[in-house]
Amino acid sequence: MHLATILLVLVAGFAAGWVDAVVGGGGLLQLPALLLVPGITPVEALATNKLGSIFGTTTSAITYYRRAHPDLRTALPMAAIALVGSFGGAILAASLPSSVFKPIIVVALVAVAVFTALKPSVGTLTELRHQGARHYGTAGAIGLVIGFYDGLIGPGTGSFLIIAMVTLLGYNFLGASAKAKIVNMATNFGALMFFLPNGSILWGLGLLLGAANMAGGYTGSRMAISQGSRFIRIVFLVVVGALIIKLGSDVWVENIRPMLAGA
Repeated sequence: MHLATILLVLVAGFAAGWVDAVVGGGGLLQLPALLLVPGITPVEALATNKLGSIFGTTTSAITYYRRAHPDLRTALPMAAIALVGSFGGAILAASLPSSVFKPIIVVALVAVAVFTALKPSVGTLTELRHQGARHYGTAGAIGLVIGFYDGLIGPGTGSFLIIAMVTLLGYNFLGASAKAKIVNMATNFGALMFFLPNGSILWGLGLLLGAANMAGGYTGSRMAISQGSRFIRIVFLVVVGALIIKLGSDVWVENIRPMLAGA
């Protein structure tokens, strides 16, 4: 690897860690940077991306826990279920093209962005929608579905977790972001459980990426905690907009353009 490539990966890892710590979606920066490494395969890039990301999400989860004190009674069971979902998604990803799901995800992201933009009061206060078993059941369902998505496709997992916890559970953006880091740490680990036996991880590059991710995750989580829910909401809308552009372009290249060419 050339020095310029190493520096690019480090910068992308730091930026991805920062974005992931605030709202999720850091894979948009980190994965494309890894794919620029000479000779790397897509599977190696995915596996190494997960290794780097778990350092960042763990760092930000610990920082949020120490400073924001998230409710672990919700976060930990949700994380355990999400880990199982992520492992299942990674298994299916080996045989099912992600292009099958991307059009649905783009529509969902557009709906999420419009809803968040038009409802500025959403996520400013914690007003739980449910209590007791219904609350934990809803949290578990969110963890399973989004964990499965993370193992299968991945981009924007943290953003989906946050908006689901804000809209379906009633947490504010700061509380949702704090819990999302714990759950996202588990989904990264679940996918790694699948990649580890296959020898797909480039350990040297992954550990280097992990160090950059840790620095970005620590910086981002501290900034999110100090700035609060309004700051997280703004960054959330920016990241969701980037996700719509990225996945929308994938849908155009993989689905729509071939259809038009064949017509």
